[in-house]
Amino acid sequence: MTSVTVSPKYQIVIPKEIRESMGIAPGQKVQMTSYQGRIEVIPLKPMKEMRGFLKGIDTTVLREEDRV
Repeated sequence: MTSVTVSPKYQIVIPKEIRESMGIAPGQKVQMTSYQGRIEVIPLKPMKEMRGFLKGIDTTVLREEDRV
């Protein structure tokens, strides 16, 4: 686990090993959220990169009679 220090301007630096493992690039947007007493940083990806990410997902779903 890596710890970081919050600057007087409330800024932090994402450690290099985390940036590289998550593929975070300069200028990339991230979403920050507070969840159960912790801060989560979620890298946002452009929609073009999302194309095909559900390829191979099982789409067979049991449906109710009125939904067929």
